[in-house]
Amino acid sequence: KNFILTNSLPHSSSFQLRIKRIADIFISLFILIFSSPLIILICILIFFEDGKPIFYSQIRNGLGNSKIKILKLRTMKVSAEELGPQWSKTNDSRIRKIGRIIRKLRLDELPQLLLVISGQMSLIGPRPERPEIDIVLNNNIKNYSIRYKFKPGLSGWAQVNYPYGASIKDSKNKLGYDLYYLKNFSIFLDFLIFIKTISLVFNAKGAIAQ
Repeated sequence: KNFILTNSLPHSSSFQLRIKRIADIFISLFILIFSSPLIILICILIFFEDGKPIFYSQIRNGLGNSKIKILKLRTMKVSAEELGPQWSKTNDSRIRKIGRIIRKLRLDELPQLLLVISGQMSLIGPRPERPEIDIVLNNNIKNYSIRYKFKPGLSGWAQVNYPYGASIKDSKNKLGYDLYYLKNFSIFLDFLIFIKTISLVFNAKGAIAQ
């Protein structure tokens, strides 16, 4: 099964992946330019509610399990992870008031568009996880590592079809969606995920643990 899944992935030189890369760059640039006034406003609100830092960086696993540093607008208290890495949970007390709003609208993700432009991420693909959590998931979920044979994305088939994941069981269920995406990748599927993501953003759904 592992062999079949791995060999069903699109080749890095495929025409559709080239189109995907071009679309990543132009759409990301457009969104960043269009949303720049909003990003500035959010930065001011974060500063007045909880001070610095405004942005939050975190190491995630990228393509081929290479390490990438993602950048987000900070939604949690500075001391949010004094006890170490952990999943977000329902009514998470670590999330600030303004943070809860921008999380629901996924606005905290906007700085990650810089990673899409640089080529470390894509707009659409399996969401990258933290290395510390990936160790646990790899030990508990068969074929989990296959998801990193494709460039990670800001949104994905799992994100638009499954609620916010915050457990091993959730991650196992979401892996099924990720593997479906890898096996059936196409520009049309990416377009469908993009439209569904916009719908979720405007309806403020799927970004908070339930």
